[in-house]
Amino acid sequence: MFQPLRLSLALVLLWGTAARAEPTHGGRIERARAVTVAGGPDEPLPEIHVAGDLPTLLLFSTPIQKKTLTFDESRIRVLDAGELSVIVQAVTDLKEGERHEMGVFFADGRAPSRAAFVLVTDPTEVDTRINVRRSEPLAAPCPSEAQPRVPQPEDFVLLGYVGEEGVSVTPIKDVEDEAQGLKATSGLFYRGQGWALVSLKIKNQSTQPKRSPREAMFTRTLGSSLQARVVVDGEGVIKPGGFGRVLAVVDAPMLSTDTHFTLELRGDDGRSLRVPDLRFPKFVMGGEQ
Repeated sequence: MFQPLRLSLALVLLWGTAARAEPTHGGRIERARAVTVAGGPDEPLPEIHVAGDLPTLLLFSTPIQKKTLTFDESRIRVLDAGELSVIVQAVTDLKEGERHEMGVFFADGRAPSRAAFVLVTDPTEVDTRINVRRSEPLAAPCPSEAQPRVPQPEDFVLLGYVGEEGVSVTPIKDVEDEAQGLKATSGLFYRGQGWALVSLKIKNQSTQPKRSPREAMFTRTLGSSLQARVVVDGEGVIKPGGFGRVLAVVDAPMLSTDTHFTLELRGDDGRSLRVPDLRFPKFVMGGEQ
């Protein structure tokens, strides 16, 4: 199934090489050029000239997150997308004054974090190859001054973590294990597109040593278990007599809502807390019922 995509890429590269010998196509001049990504909202977006009968190859200098590609599917086709390239083509030549934005996030997250372009059709020329460059900051900040980009709500949609079904949430019953000196309260089970997350407020009894949750596993009587990532809010340590918010995150494209799981949270001190009888929440809109 990937042969046509590879063929498209090969043809575009071939057209780019042959452009010097035969620089026209259907009366349009073929161009291979470089554009620089807009560094801020006040800068205009680079304009890319596309056509309905010739693909345009965009080559990026740093890896992109191809799942974050946004474009008007009714007017623009993406023939192929990889770690460093995207091949696009208009469904038909765009009308005069018709402009469509296409964007994609870079994988490293540094500014500018997103590359965006305006796609138009020009009657005299078409871009067959675009080398995409990122503008460099005027002065690199000191490591102590550098601040990570704060995630925005739209990022979760663009990254594919939230689909048309939205996010389902169900409460979890409190669990206390006196022998382990641990108690879980305020539990919530979230489910989104291809992921699930359990959020718990863990109390560490005052007679117990400090605790740092390290591992999480969703286990079931039959079938394979699901290894989860552990995230601890704050300093990552729950002191004696203290509380800490612990998240257990699992990535899975297909999550069964009919299977009962037990979540086991293990700490660096050898103690573990089991939260039994969990079921992945069902989608309430447009998904499973």
